[in-house]
Amino acid sequence: MSPDRGTLQDGELPTLAAGRFSPGHRIVEVRPLGNGHINDTYLVVRESEEEPRFVLQRINGRVFRDPASVVMNMRKVTDHGRSRLKQLTAAAPGLRFELPRMLTAEDGRDHWVDTDGGTWRAISFIENSRSFDAVQGPDHAREIGRALGLFHTAMSDLPADSLLDTLPGFHITPRVLSHYDEVLSKAPPPDLPEVAHCCRFVGRRRKWAGVLEDARARGRLLPRTIHGDPKVSNVMIDESTWRAAGLVDLDTVKPGLVHYDIGDCLRSSCNPLGGEARDWEAVRFEPDLCRAALEGYFEWAGRFLTPDDIDHLYDAIRLIAFELGARFLTDYLEGNVYFKVAHPRHNLARAFVQFRLTESIELQEAAIRKIIGELVSSSLARGRSREGFHPRL
Repeated sequence: MSPDRGTLQDGELPTLAAGRFSPGHRIVEVRPLGNGHINDTYLVVRESEEEPRFVLQRINGRVFRDPASVVMNMRKVTDHGRSRLKQLTAAAPGLRFELPRMLTAEDGRDHWVDTDGGTWRAISFIENSRSFDAVQGPDHAREIGRALGLFHTAMSDLPADSLLDTLPGFHITPRVLSHYDEVLSKAPPPDLPEVAHCCRFVGRRRKWAGVLEDARARGRLLPRTIHGDPKVSNVMIDESTWRAAGLVDLDTVKPGLVHYDIGDCLRSSCNPLGGEARDWEAVRFEPDLCRAALEGYFEWAGRFLTPDDIDHLYDAIRLIAFELGARFLTDYLEGNVYFKVAHPRHNLARAFVQFRLTESIELQEAAIRKIIGELVSSSLARGRSREGFHPRL
């Protein structure tokens, strides 16, 4: 019988969970991994010659109300993706790109539930790779875009309706704003000029918040299998070649518009200061990084995007930065119940970063649209090999 969670000392529960996915192997170490905002993630080191390390996660039940569905989606996507990627990489000698492999628990299931109801799952660790919290330059941005392009291409023949919607309303900006309105109606915002500024920012832009969903309703944009969170830190980079080695954090895979992924990818990879920038006024959307990221993306995904998809790329870039800012602001007003925070005003600071990025995108609309047009009409949209990037260490 498993010990009750309440009787365990700090740090013992992750070790207990790790053991459920590693029968017959002694657990050497379990330590926190990454800076994720939602789940608790650990790197497990064990005595095993074949696979000495794997990643363990406790799924956040407040965010994902049906963790078993999250695991089921991930199994379907990783199994399909790994098979499809073998075909894609076979035609590109030397190309390494992986999706994590799911590990089964000792009872044969894809997850383990502790006595307190917490759901745990384990995935393979992509060896000889690392990730970055912020983009390191154009070559890195190109690899981030290429990783998303490979993922979308691998998923292009997996019907979106074969997946469960584990986060209803996620990336549906009008619903994000409806929740924001609901939070505001329950209690007035704190009497802070920063909050008032953010509320005015949202108010001035909400009229175009439905641009992507309106296009979907008219049949111009169609749902596909999406990643849901393709930010910089979720792209693993090969430490030898400095090329994209894999895409991780697949909790949010679901049916949706690829534009949500593209917008999120560019929001993250075109801001050199990162989402946690302390000097929000210095945050800027960099067009050269945008060009590089879209070059990498089009190397693979350009083959299945439709003219309507292309027409809405700028809208996606602008919208997702705004949407994330609104989500951070809402969570701050609600008492920081969704995203992990280091201090009470952390989500407010994050909102300022995303709203500043939105303003920068708006000021450069003509340049961004020109980049998109040039890439679509150039040979870069048909694919060309790259040499990777060299990080600033």
